[in-house]
Amino acid sequence: MNRLPAEPRDQAAAWSAIAADYEREFVDPYRADAINPLLDRLRALPDHAQAAVADLGCGKGPLLPLLAQKFAVVHAVDFAEEMLRHARQRCVGLGNVRFHHASLTDLGFLHGQLDLAVAVNSLVMPDVRDIETALIQIRRCLKPGGTLLGIVPAMDGVHYWTMLLVDRALRRGMPLEAAQKNAAHLAEHQYFDFAFSRFRFRGIEQHFWHPFEIPYRLRRAGFRDVRVDKVLLSWEHFRWREEFVGQEPPWDWFFAGRVE
Repeated sequence: MNRLPAEPRDQAAAWSAIAADYEREFVDPYRADAINPLLDRLRALPDHAQAAVADLGCGKGPLLPLLAQKFAVVHAVDFAEEMLRHARQRCVGLGNVRFHHASLTDLGFLHGQLDLAVAVNSLVMPDVRDIETALIQIRRCLKPGGTLLGIVPAMDGVHYWTMLLVDRALRRGMPLEAAQKNAAHLAEHQYFDFAFSRFRFRGIEQHFWHPFEIPYRLRRAGFRDVRVDKVLLSWEHFRWREEFVGQEPPWDWFFAGRVE
């Protein structure tokens, strides 16, 4: 087991502290009523008897059983020890899953070994230099022709939810200024730095992504054929969902990139 956490230790501790409450505190792209292109892509893969995959930032391991069915070797990587503890419990009996306590900015132990890498809401370091370092590290882990599949939280999804909340307040007769204040409160703007796409909550700091940033950063890191699509989240995570029937739900971003 590798122990190479490079991000600030307080971030690893913060993620460990929230592990038990993760599904309640954060929007879950794995819900059955979400529309998630990543899951569709993984389920459509044939079984690879000789291939290796890594779940980079595996968290509590919701993807690991599926990956273990599809691949000969699964590397589960996370820098938060408590997340890994939950992931190990989820994978009892899965002999092809290997756990690594490590940072995504230092993946030398996996260089040249992977056919596929998956990164779900883990490329969120508050320092974008760490994100770019992690992307370069992931590219070095992938064999020629290998693929990175990922999901990142969407900054524009927050703006969209805010717009819907403003319109809801206006329909109820609020003046514009009051409607905007109400929407900012309900959309929890106090946790966001919108100028630099940062989110802070219970000691955790995350980078949220704009859609134009995804191909820009992946191409800078050496990925090609970058594709982007929405992960439509479940309305069950949002208040007053019955008032938004017929509206598209907020989203995260799915992306895919290939190594030549």
